[in-house]
Amino acid sequence: MQTVSSITAMQRLAKKWQRAGEGIGLVPTMGYLHEGHLSLVREAHKRVGKHGHVVVSIYVNPTQFAPTEDFSKYPRDLKRDLKMLRECGVDVVFTPKDSEMYPDRSPVPTGYSTYVVEERLSQTMEGASRPTHFQGVTTVVAKLFNIVQPDVAVFGQKDFQQAAVIRRMVRDLDFPVRVIVAPTVREKDGLAMSSRNKYLEGDLRRQATILRRAIDMARAALKKSKRIPLARLKADVGAMIESEPDARLDYVEFFDPDSLVPVAEITSGVQIALAVFVGKTRLIDNERL
Repeated sequence: MQTVSSITAMQRLAKKWQRAGEGIGLVPTMGYLHEGHLSLVREAHKRVGKHGHVVVSIYVNPTQFAPTEDFSKYPRDLKRDLKMLRECGVDVVFTPKDSEMYPDRSPVPTGYSTYVVEERLSQTMEGASRPTHFQGVTTVVAKLFNIVQPDVAVFGQKDFQQAAVIRRMVRDLDFPVRVIVAPTVREKDGLAMSSRNKYLEGDLRRQATILRRAIDMARAALKKSKRIPLARLKADVGAMIESEPDARLDYVEFFDPDSLVPVAEITSGVQIALAVFVGKTRLIDNERL
């Protein structure tokens, strides 16, 4: 397994593989890996085959964090990550520095000034709560696509809206990349795996399962009545979330999974997505009902 930090070196390696007709799979991450990430790596291996190559990027992208968010505290452990990826048979770990990805971001005429903006799918949910987030995500993913030159890129369903936005970017900007969305991996108690779960100490870890419990409650309610008024189910989910002493609902939305358009009535096949603060830790989850 190679570790590459230079953009030029990564592009050179990708072009070498392309000339040899060998497929490339990319798994973009911000590191502090867990089993959810490793499931994406295994999916990438499956998609490129035994003669293909899997690249995992580890980069905590500053442009997708607002100034009030946890960029400086985001968990990092490169040594641990490299060991896990080596055991998974990854070919290359791409670990660029900010100075390469965003040279001179200071507000001067010669500084970095090009960003990718998706204007429709990114406006609700995460986009409404974190207004600069998706501009950072689409920009860094577009850069990674140009650097790694993948045939396939694998993302997790836990970040459902993110995957939809990236798919739209790929379609609209004609990237020759197939986007694969792999299932959410959960702990035994139902909590979706996330690097931010590290923040959950003491009883906060138990309280965090309220996200999955709220999804299960919505599914059970739909099973009973087949159609439920939106306002009623939103109110029920909100009340359930805030029954935990340290949990606070940021949003809960019900929407069409293909268009991300909110629905007026809850029926089978609708997607639920929610964001919840548990203590100071903001967690997200989603599932199809």
